[in-house]
Parts: sequence; structure tokens; C-alpha cells
Amino acid sequence: MSLSTLQPNEGSPLGEHYLRSEVDNVQWGWLPNAVSKPVFEMASGATITVDTVSHEGMMDDQGRDPQAWFAQFGVRPGEILADARAIADGVERRNGDGPHVVTGPIAVTGSRAGDILKVEVLHTALRTRYGVISSRHGLGALPGEFPETPPREDGADRFHAGRFHSCFTFVSVEQSGGQICGVLNRRGLNPVRFPLDPHMGIMSVASDTDEPVHSNPPGLHGGNVDVKLLGSGSTFYLPVQVDGALFATGDPHYSQGNGEVALTAFEAPLRTTFRLTTISAAAASGVLGALREPFGENSRHWIVIGLDRDLSGAMKAAVRSAIGFLETAQGMDRATAMAYLSAAADFEISQVVDGVQGVHCLIRKSDFRQQF
Repeated sequence: MSLSTLQPNEGSPLGEHYLRSEVDNVQWGWLPNAVSKPVFEMASGATITVDTVSHEGMMDDQGRDPQAWFAQFGVRPGEILADARAIADGVERRNGDGPHVVTGPIAVTGSRAGDILKVEVLHTALRTRYGVISSRHGLGALPGEFPETPPREDGADRFHAGRFHSCFTFVSVEQSGGQICGVLNRRGLNPVRFPLDPHMGIMSVASDTDEPVHSNPPGLHGGNVDVKLLGSGSTFYLPVQVDGALFATGDPHYSQGNGEVALTAFEAPLRTTFRLTTISAAAASGVLGALREPFGENSRHWIVIGLDRDLSGAMKAAVRSAIGFLETAQGMDRATAMAYLSAAADFEISQVVDGVQGVHCLIRKSDFRQQF
């Protein structure tokens, strides 16, 4: 991982194709639907490097001017991404829009409704040496308790950003002991350093609707699942709802704790390389069994995702889907699957802040390999 600023067109993109997060290639606050037009089209199995920007520094409660806002933390003008500055200036955002800036959509040639889009995350590159963790009034795991600042005032807007009374924590990125870490300063004490796990909070296909699809709640389309294990080396499977799949990605994170309790993770921009491959409807059962919902894996685990507006409902959804996966993809009877999950699997809270809450189940692959 590099600590230099990675501006558009700088560096050597690893993919066969390269998609910049410029004004014409992004949506602010919305995900693709059935009537969205792709900004790029590529063959199944090809690789693409995608630039993404963070919304932090560009929001109304930050004045919509990333250069001016980040200057208070000592960030120099040359360290502000040119694409972030252009989006803040050139893309309209209205009340009710989601916060996330999403790059895409990308059409995958030949992908059809009923197929599965296999999204392999091949590489993530940091684009800046800094980012932000935010807490905003009425949101997060403790709305009404955090942030511990005065309530939002009347007349709060981009021109009166201080009236929002949001709470922002600036995080720098440094090399420490051979590892790149996030650094949180403490008054009068040594800084706190924590490891990074860069990943995309949003990976989405288009929903089969002509209604707008808000960027906040995850769903069958994937979207804002905020599963921190879906970083470099992972694979995310999404059920295709419209021809072309129309993949989009955004909400880049340098790290995230399970729960994402403040409201945001460590939000900062990434350049991510993907391989996008269509799995036909006929072949999907060999990979996912009977599951036709967002599903992940990495070298160690299968990652089953449960979503619901209620956390208990998300837990139940994850258990049901994990049983279904073990039954139809791994050949377990349902009683044995439930017993295995109770004894050996881990259910973790992905996030509780996106309207639809998430729980993911980790099933160790090594438990299913033949032992000699």
C-alpha cells in the first residue's frame, strides 16, 4: 500500500480497463436500476480498475468544498483528489439523496437476469493518506446520544455548515513497524494506531425497478452491505436482475469495525481492481447451491449475509441462509447444518446504521476439506 496521493490517471492501473470517478461516471446517493445507462461495457471475465472517492469532505455539513474543509487538518491542496473536487463542484445533491458517491454502472456483456455476477476483488490501493470517521445527529448506533454536540440548528445548509453540529474525527495514515496504520490522536496521550483493511462498502448490481434505488439500505442487489471481509482476495456473488448486470461500486473504506457504530467507517478513497464474470443461471447451483442472494467468500471463509430492518430479523435471515447453503451446496441435512452452525460458525454484526441492518455468518472452509 502506498502513502502517496493517487490522482486520476496517475499510477499504473492493474486492470485491462480503467474507469475514472469523473463527473459523468458517478451517481451521488443512488444506485443503478433497470433504466440506468452504463458508463462502460466489458466482457465477462475481464478485469477493470475503478477509481472511487469518499463523500467525506464533500457533504453539506462540511461546506461542499473538500479543499477548504480538509485544510483545517493540515491537508495541502495537492493532496486533495481532483475528481473529488470536480464532483463536489459539478454533481447536484439534494435533500433526501444518499451520501455515497458511486462509480458506474458497468455493463457486463452477455449477462442476463437470473445469472450470478461473480465480483473478484483483486487489489485495493489507497488514494490518500487521510480520511474521516463521522457521527451525525439522528444517525448511528446511538441516535439521540451521539454525537455529544448541540442539536442541529434551523437553517443548517452547505453555507452554514457549523449549524449541523456533526462530529468529525480526522484520521491520518502512517507507516508503523512495517505496517500501514490509521492514526487517531488523543489529547495528552500517545496516538492510537490500528491496522487497515481496505474494502468497498458498496458493490451493487442494478435492481429490477424503474424507481430510484437509494444508496443507504443494502438488499438483494447487494449495495451498501458494509462487510469488512470483502477486501482484496475476496469474491462477492450478486444475483443479476437486469441484462448487463450494471455493476457499480462506492463507499470506500480504509477500515471498519463490525457494527460501524458511529455511522461511518474510516472513510477514504480507493482504487480497486475487479474481475467481473457472469455465472449462468444453470451453473449457479454448483457454486451457491439454492442461494440467490448476496454471498461472499475469501480464502478462509464462506460469508453468508442476512439483511433486515430489525437486527433480530437480520440474524434469523443469516441463519436461514447459512442452513440453506450448507444443505444445498455442501450436502448437509438441515438438522446437522443447524448443529454445525451452533458449534463452529461465527455470526457477526456487519452494520447497524444503514436502515437495513446486516449480520454475516463465517463458515470455515477448512472444516469441509478431507483430512488425511
